[in-house]
Amino acid sequence: MTGTTLTWQRLRDLKRSEFEDAGDGWHEVSGRADADRGKVDRTMTAKLRETQKSDSAEAALKRLERLSRNFQYVHTEAGLIRTALNGLASELAGPQEQLARALEDAESLKFTVHSDGSVSYPAAVGETLLGKKEQPGGTAQGSGRFPLEAPPLTEQPGLPGGRFDPNPNAVKAQAIADRIARAVRSAADIDGRYVQALSKLKAAGGLDVTKATLEDVFRDTDAVRTVAGRYLGDTIPEDKSPAERKKWWDGLTDEQRQEYVTIVPDLVGSLDGIPAAVRDEANRNYLPVLIDKLEGQDGDDAQTKLAALRGIEAKLNEPSKVPMYLLGIGGEGNGRAIVAYGNPDTSRNVSAYVPGLGTKLNQEFVDDTLKRGLDTAKGAQKYDESSAAIVWLGYDAPNFATVASTSNAEEGAPVYNQFMAGLGATNEHKDPHLTAIGHSYGSLAVGTAAQQDGGIPGADDIILLGSPGTGVDRAEDLGVGKDHVFVGAADNDPVTKLPSGQQSVASGVGLVAAGPLGGYIAGDIADQGDDDLYFGKDPASVAFGARRFEVDDGARPVLELGAFDAHSNYFTPERDRNSAESIAKIVAGNSEKIKTEEWR
Repeated sequence: MTGTTLTWQRLRDLKRSEFEDAGDGWHEVSGRADADRGKVDRTMTAKLRETQKSDSAEAALKRLERLSRNFQYVHTEAGLIRTALNGLASELAGPQEQLARALEDAESLKFTVHSDGSVSYPAAVGETLLGKKEQPGGTAQGSGRFPLEAPPLTEQPGLPGGRFDPNPNAVKAQAIADRIARAVRSAADIDGRYVQALSKLKAAGGLDVTKATLEDVFRDTDAVRTVAGRYLGDTIPEDKSPAERKKWWDGLTDEQRQEYVTIVPDLVGSLDGIPAAVRDEANRNYLPVLIDKLEGQDGDDAQTKLAALRGIEAKLNEPSKVPMYLLGIGGEGNGRAIVAYGNPDTSRNVSAYVPGLGTKLNQEFVDDTLKRGLDTAKGAQKYDESSAAIVWLGYDAPNFATVASTSNAEEGAPVYNQFMAGLGATNEHKDPHLTAIGHSYGSLAVGTAAQQDGGIPGADDIILLGSPGTGVDRAEDLGVGKDHVFVGAADNDPVTKLPSGQQSVASGVGLVAAGPLGGYIAGDIADQGDDDLYFGKDPASVAFGARRFEVDDGARPVLELGAFDAHSNYFTPERDRNSAESIAKIVAGNSEKIKTEEWR
């Protein structure tokens, strides 16, 4: 359709299958290039490395590596052309169908559609001030100013300029002419977008894939994503359950899956119910796109997220005995990052940890919060190698100004449950052992998730650490049975002693008098003999009824600097081995081995 003016006749006669056939041809090119790259890497390069040790062998290896990069380049570029052609064919279906219906209506009414898209209508009897009278026919010229999806024929507006024509065919002809014009205009817009994207898909000169070539691939992918992302995104079952999404994904061809991972990685990477390895690949593809986007933004928030993303990117590229999977990444809100240590699809035991107060996508998250997930995975794998641990920053954790509200937990709970349902849908084991972990305010988010209809999908155990309350008064209300609710609460962790409403006045006096520590001390004094916290019953209390495991008491906030250290040590074996070991045992399905301590 390119190169000439689009008419309704060309749109009518367009064979979209020809674009799809051309796309299949480019797919064959892409597939052959990928297969050839595999042969170079697995057969030629690997054998040469194993059998030859010489300067000439090294020179040959460099040439083979260049050849492999060339094949990879052809594979990617040809795949992008295929996606663009398929997207063009898909998007043109809408306006072509709209045109076909308009032409059918014109034919049924015995109207004539002219080459310029105008519509002539015959004479008819019309109502006038002098009564019914034969009115002459005429011609309506369409306008493409309105949206493609027009209202039904009977709801069409009047004639242009508000003029009146007593011939009842006039309004009908005008409606059809407008629909034809809209369909042609929409098709021309689609065609123009794809022409622009396809024109960028040109191979760089030379036989080597240089840095400039790789940057060209990045730009080409972005160009195709811009135009074809809509076509691919519309087919993703975002409103379905994770199990239904898994079924949808399994029904795609390898080529279709690769299109989604390459062109719309942000949509696939965040989709619960998609295999972990696929989400990881998609998010690794999306990470440089997100970094590039934030590099163009000013402000502390963007720069903070940018530094964190670069930190995550660096960790992904580091060699590690525990493989790292990027299951989610995003810049919305305070930032999003879901990171697994170990493959959550192949592991029998999987935990998902929800961090709390003040957690956001920043350097502290990269350096400290992610380490908690890694420590949990390492610890659990000592008891069962088939274990993985996830850090789930899929919600906006509160800051000090909003920590007194339950709204963050209420917004995060259904999102967390969707994620947990996705873990169950993609795990290869018939009945995987899933553990929900909530630390600090994250324990309220987990408690709120447990109170949703059906509870936390697939959860066998719940661990609450440094909890200010879960929103329930009894462990059995969390849906996994009270013997499967575990609590770590350091005696010197001030968050586990946040005053309830009845102690808040005393705590407020302390805050005014001596800041946060004063509030903690005053609340602790007022809380003597009481087991209520800010968000409900103290999970470490006898009334709550959970299994409390041994943790280090931590530093007294009154006597030592670093008053909140006791609140941050639970996961870290170097600081609290008892707690870290208990978490590891529970996650690995060995909760009978933990050391318990008395309730408060």
